[in-house]
Amino acid sequence: MGRKWNNIKEKKASKDANTSRVYAKFGVEIYVAAKKGEPDPESNQALKFVLERAKTYNVPKAIIDRAIEKAKGNSEETYSELRYEGFGPNGSMLIVDALTNNVNRTAADVRSAFNKNGGSMGVSGSVAYMFSPTAVIAVEGKTADEVLELLMEADVDVRDIVEEEDTVVVYAEPDQFAAVQNAFKQAGVKEFSTAEISMLAQNFVTLGDEQMTQFEKLVDALEDLEDVQQVYHNVEYPEDEE
Repeated sequence: MGRKWNNIKEKKASKDANTSRVYAKFGVEIYVAAKKGEPDPESNQALKFVLERAKTYNVPKAIIDRAIEKAKGNSEETYSELRYEGFGPNGSMLIVDALTNNVNRTAADVRSAFNKNGGSMGVSGSVAYMFSPTAVIAVEGKTADEVLELLMEADVDVRDIVEEEDTVVVYAEPDQFAAVQNAFKQAGVKEFSTAEISMLAQNFVTLGDEQMTQFEKLVDALEDLEDVQQVYHNVEYPEDEE
């Protein structure tokens, strides 16, 4: 499980380095979630989940409020949720999740990013079967034993609990996301290093230096696209890279 957390840290570090782009994408995601139901996180679980994840990226309140107010208004802007699957160097696999108000534009942009950076698009289902939807919640300031105890007291089942340096990472089924978070909150934990539902690879591939450079260009090109929200992959980053 350690390499899974290492990859999540790598992805988070990349996003932290591109805050304005990340904030804009969160604005769209919050708007879409708020439009799905009531623009109130207490009655809209999709919105509540997005807001919890936004907190871990320090998304400013002004951006959150603006997106929710837009959803409350008369905006007729609609977005489609899309998933693309593809391949990179040396058998690497990628899943690309997007929110778009122009499906044709997004499909062309994603295909172009793959083709120009040593990758290729796959058909639906060609990659996703090698990934598992997983709730990932990480906290600092507690030991794995303490986390296990508080989850047992709350009667919450999880897949795994891993201690990585000063962070404890909980992996659980997606439908246990809220239960795990609530158990932590009941124990006085108010801040999470990570709180998201991710697509985690079941197996990983290792790339050489040249292949890794090419792969990172591909991921950067995909993440630079305005409509792309998330990029998941099965490439193992070295433990000493962050």
